Amino acid sequence: MVFKVLYQELAKEVPVRERTQAMYVEAETERKVREKLANKGFNIEYIQVLDEDHLAYEQQSEDFKVENV
Repeated sequence: MVFKVLYQELAKEVPVRERTQAMYVEAETERKVREKLANKGFNIEYIQVLDEDHLAYEQQSEDFKVENV
């Protein structure tokens, strides 16, 4: 499955919508995504599993890239 992860670069930074970034991670579960990103120091705001339709929509973006973590 592919997950969309919304995060802030710095874990100690207060979440501000304008600074929220997104990445796409392939994993079996949300827990596996969190384990993969644990050492990155991100402030993870939200992890969303992408169904087929949503994934197809996200793939149309030029910023779409599944991260290998």
